[in-house]
Amino acid sequence: MPQQSDYHNDISTSTECYTCSTQVGIPVFHSTTCDGKCQPDWQASAGSSLFPIQTHPNYNYCPDKVLDPRSVLVKRWNRVLLVARGMALAVDPLFFYVFSFHVGEGGAPCVYLDAQLAAIVTVLRTCVDAVHLCHLWLQFRMAYVSRESLVVGCGKLVWDARAIARHYLLSLRGFWFDVFVILPIPQAVFWLVVPKLIREERIKVVMGILLFIIMFQFIPKVAGGCWYALATQRIVSCLQQRCETNKYCDISFSCSNIHHKSPSPLTVKNSLCMDDDGPFNYGIYAPALPVVSSHSMADTILYPIFWGLLNLSSFGNELEPTSNLVEVMFSICIVLCGLTLFTLLIGNIQVSLNVVTARKKKMQLRRRDIQWWMSRRQLPSGLRRRVRHFERQRWAIMGQDELDWIEELPDGLRRDIKRHLCLDLIKKVPLFHNLGDLILDNMCDRVKPLVYCKDEKIIREGDPVQRMVFIVHGRIKRSQSLSKSKAATSVIEPGGFLGDELLSWCLRRPFIDRLPASSATFTCNESVEAFGLNANHIRYITDHFRYKFADERLKWTARYYSSNWRTWAAVNIQFAWRKYKMRERGPEINLELSNGSFEDRLMRYAAVFMSVRPHDHLE
Repeated sequence: MPQQSDYHNDISTSTECYTCSTQVGIPVFHSTTCDGKCQPDWQASAGSSLFPIQTHPNYNYCPDKVLDPRSVLVKRWNRVLLVARGMALAVDPLFFYVFSFHVGEGGAPCVYLDAQLAAIVTVLRTCVDAVHLCHLWLQFRMAYVSRESLVVGCGKLVWDARAIARHYLLSLRGFWFDVFVILPIPQAVFWLVVPKLIREERIKVVMGILLFIIMFQFIPKVAGGCWYALATQRIVSCLQQRCETNKYCDISFSCSNIHHKSPSPLTVKNSLCMDDDGPFNYGIYAPALPVVSSHSMADTILYPIFWGLLNLSSFGNELEPTSNLVEVMFSICIVLCGLTLFTLLIGNIQVSLNVVTARKKKMQLRRRDIQWWMSRRQLPSGLRRRVRHFERQRWAIMGQDELDWIEELPDGLRRDIKRHLCLDLIKKVPLFHNLGDLILDNMCDRVKPLVYCKDEKIIREGDPVQRMVFIVHGRIKRSQSLSKSKAATSVIEPGGFLGDELLSWCLRRPFIDRLPASSATFTCNESVEAFGLNANHIRYITDHFRYKFADERLKWTARYYSSNWRTWAAVNIQFAWRKYKMRERGPEINLELSNGSFEDRLMRYAAVFMSVRPHDHLE
C-alpha cells in the first residue's frame, strides 16, 4: 500500500484497495475504488441487463474521512439515534396541550398560549432535531453498498467521499426524507403563526392548523391530545354562539394581557360555556372542561392520556357524541382504533399460543400414530408400555430432535454449538483429554444426542458394537459373563463411556470391516442421557489423525480406562489373590478344598480362561 500522503494521488497508482489490504481473503465488502487490474475474479460476473456496472471517474480517497458502517462507533451512534427518535415520539404530542382557557373576573373565558409549556416542549424537540441533524451530517461520510454489486451476492462498499455525497443527495428516502423529519414545523407554527391568529381571534383556524400538522406527522399516538384540542375548539364554538345571540356582545376571546406568560390565580366565576350542565351540549368533550381551565401542567397532560387509554381499551363504549360532524368522525376513529388494537392483541396472543401448542400437538399426533401402529401389529402390553415410557421421556428431555435445529445452521455456527454442548463431556474421557483441539472439534461435530429408558439394554454381550456412548446423566450397569453362573458387574457413572472396542478395531492393521463384538451387556439402571459417536465417525477420526493415536502414552491410557481390560485384570488379580491365600493357610486347608470344593476350583479356572485378554491392537 502507498503511504498516507499518497492517498491524494490518483487511485490508479495503487496496486490494491484499502479493504483488500486490511482483510484476509475475500472481504465481506469490497471497495469499488480498487484498481481495474487488481479486481477479484468473482467481480467479472457482476452486473446484469437490469443493473449494469457503471464506471465512475476515480476520485481522491482518504479512509480517515469516510466512516465504516460496520465499525463499533457507528453502531453505538445508531443506538443513540434510536433513543432520540423514541423521545421525539413522546415529545411531539405535547404540542397539543399548549392551549388553555382562563376565566377572568368578569366570568368570560379567554384563550391563551401556555408559554412555559410551549418553551419546554420546543427545547426538547429542538434537542432531538439536533441529534437528527448530526445524523444527517454523518450520512455524507458513511460508506454505502453499491447497488450493482448486490447482483453477485457480495456487496461492495463505496469509499469515495464524492460518490457517497452524490448518492445520499440523490436518494429520495435518504437526504430529502431526513430533511423533512427535522423541519421545525411545529416550532415555527406555535411561535410565529399561532400567536398572530390568537390576537386576530381566529381560534378555529388555529385548531384546524394544529390538528392538521400533528395528525399528519404523529397520528398513531395522539388520541388524548386530539380530544383535548377538539374540546378547546368546542368551547370556542360555545363562546361564539353565546356571543352571536347577544347583539351587544363585545368579548375578546384572546387573553392579550396574559399572552405568552403563565396566568396568575384569579377568582373564577361561573360561566355558561365552562359548565357541562349548561345549555350547550359538549358531548364527548364534557370531561375536558375542568382540564382546559386548569393551571396544572400535570393535569393538563395526564388526564387526556388517561381518557385516550380508557376509550381505546373499551372501544369507545362510554362515548356519547352529538350530531357534530367532527365529533362523530373522531368517535368513529376512536372505536376503529380500539378494535384494531384489540385485533392485533388477539392476533399476537394467538400466534404465541400456536407456538406453544404446536409442539404439543405434534407430540399428540406422534403418540396417536404410534398407538395405532402398535395395535395394528398386536404388540404385547410389555412392549407397548416400554414404547410409551420412552416417548414420554424423550419428549420431557428433548421436546423434539435437537439435530433438526442444529443441522440447519451454517457449518461454523453448528460446530461452535456442538463444541459448547459436548466438549466438556468428551474431555472427561481420559483417552481424549490430551487430544488437540482439531481432533476434539471433529468429534464434537459428529456426536448426536441419545436417550435411554430405565432397564433398557443399550447393547448385549456378543452384539456388534456400533457406537461409543458418552454418559451425561444416569448410570449404566455393565455385566460380563465369566461362566454359566458367574458374572462380573460394575456401574458406569456420568462422565463414563462404553464401546471402547471400536478404538482397537479402528487402529487394527490390517483393517477388518467386521465390527467388533461387545464383551459385556450394558443395562440402564435409570433414565440415561448420552451422546453417541458412530463407528464410521470414529474410523474417520482415527484414520485422519492416526499420528496422534500412535502416541505411547495414549495407548496406556486407553488400556487403563478400558472396561474390558479392567475386567480381565480384576479376574486375574482375584484368582492370584486366592492362590496366595491358599498357600498361606497351609496343607490342611488345601486338602479340604481339594476334597470338598472341586467344582468351585473348576469354576475359578474356567473364569480365568473365559476372561480372555483383550486385544486392542495398540502395539
